[in-house]
Amino acid sequence: MKRQSATAPMQGTLNRRSFLGLLGAGIAVVGVPSLLSSCSTAGAGVNAATAGKVSAGVLPGYFPVEYVSPDFPSVNGSTAGYASIPKELVKAFPKPPGSGGTYTAMTPLWGTIPPTKGNQYFDAVNEASGTTLAFQISDGNTYGDKLAAVLASAKDVPDWVSIPSWNVPPRFGQAVDALFEDLTPFLAGDAVKKYPNLANISTDTWKFCVFNDKLYALPFPGEIITDATFYRADVFDELGITAQPTNAQELLDLAKEVTDPAAKRWGANDLWVTATQMYSVPPKWKVDDAGKLVHRVETDEYRAALEWQSKLYAQGSVHPDAVADNSGDAKQRFESGQVLISSDGLGGWHEALGRNLPINAAYSQLPFAPFAADGGKATLFKGNPANIFSFLKKNSDKAKIEELLTVANFLASPFGTEEFALINYGVEGVHYDLDENNLPVSTDRAATELQPTFIFLTDPPVVNAKVQYPGFVEAFCTWMADAAKTTVDPVFYGQQITEPNQYASIAQPFEDLEKDIARGRKSMTDLDAAITTWKSAGGDELRAFYQDILDAQ
Repeated sequence: MKRQSATAPMQGTLNRRSFLGLLGAGIAVVGVPSLLSSCSTAGAGVNAATAGKVSAGVLPGYFPVEYVSPDFPSVNGSTAGYASIPKELVKAFPKPPGSGGTYTAMTPLWGTIPPTKGNQYFDAVNEASGTTLAFQISDGNTYGDKLAAVLASAKDVPDWVSIPSWNVPPRFGQAVDALFEDLTPFLAGDAVKKYPNLANISTDTWKFCVFNDKLYALPFPGEIITDATFYRADVFDELGITAQPTNAQELLDLAKEVTDPAAKRWGANDLWVTATQMYSVPPKWKVDDAGKLVHRVETDEYRAALEWQSKLYAQGSVHPDAVADNSGDAKQRFESGQVLISSDGLGGWHEALGRNLPINAAYSQLPFAPFAADGGKATLFKGNPANIFSFLKKNSDKAKIEELLTVANFLASPFGTEEFALINYGVEGVHYDLDENNLPVSTDRAATELQPTFIFLTDPPVVNAKVQYPGFVEAFCTWMADAAKTTVDPVFYGQQITEPNQYASIAQPFEDLEKDIARGRKSMTDLDAAITTWKSAGGDELRAFYQDILDAQ
């Protein structure tokens, strides 16, 4: 599941895009408050003055480090890129940094669990880090249940625990103080300089690691933009289409223009994500001019996005299978040319190239530049730059905490280092060989020994070095750099707020309503009724809960 920054996914692993696809499919939702929505008790006793608070003195300083300079530097948090793989890697650690300790580590895995004994991958990383991590690996699909059981008893808690945001257990705000080490004294401000690779992680990412206004977690960094609207550039060339849409109406017109059912070609898959981006629909809350919170379903932006989506369907531009809500084949429809416009996660871009270029050298998909519905400047809301965290069990021996942080610093070694290659690809000649482009190609042994484990404890910032696809790194990084200039923080960005559990499902009906309105089965009158029901079912109470937190900031 690792980034696979410079190679196709290794055999038997869940690659990074597949993992992010899980997030996009709904395993983790967009706003931080709702990430924990099923994890609270009744919400009684919540202190609005401290809920979700992230004090400036709690966060580690940001001190970038580059072992190999990128060809396409990060812009406003965008993903940096490398047009070639370094022939010589930098050795970041001249000697193993650990102190020889042995610790237990609990991580999830969406794949076949490898043997932990006699595993050359685990042995090599442990040896290079100077510390032995004995992994307790559990099925990612049932990881939440496993976590709840383990965290219920302090004596059963491993020394290092990975917790995906969607598996945060009930009453975690209390558990985190009782079970895990407060890392604030070790990492806040300039203290993080002791661990330069951790200091290389952005401030935004660290925000998501704060609970109860203390730094408790180490992050698995992600990307601030995860979705785009793609078009089949090769087919557009064949059709003589050169202009790109710059507003919502032009996108409707383009989707209609390229639709030709007789040729089994439709303009689009479902474009709800596109609609929410064009109309800048907030992930959850918006603050009005009076400083009051408005839920996304109450906003004019949400309403406009629904109306646009309805027009797209009504004009016959959506593939019949998408109309039937068959989302599982959306990629196949797009890659086969049955659909020419489709929204997708950015990670799906290189995966599509990997599937299609070997059989169709002319295959090309590109993302539209972001635009606002009215033709003005786009406004994209930042995605969560961390959705998986890890925690260190409380330990009165602070030297052991420091050793584990030293290992975390080792695991956060950036692209271009020997350590990054070892953690990502294993041992050269054992788990991978280099091809003519200096790209690692996995061996059969990698399929049985090398699975994502260390990365779920902590990881360096994401980079793009998929140079096996000509022109891809430049196209990806320049698009994202431009798109990143349009990003803004959503309300409550980076705040871990435990939402009262009685409100966990009150917004669920809107997901079905969005589909029904798009397909003409229901109308905006039904939306008004649904909003009224949402308010009386707890929406107004939920608003008051968040308003108290907002007013206290």
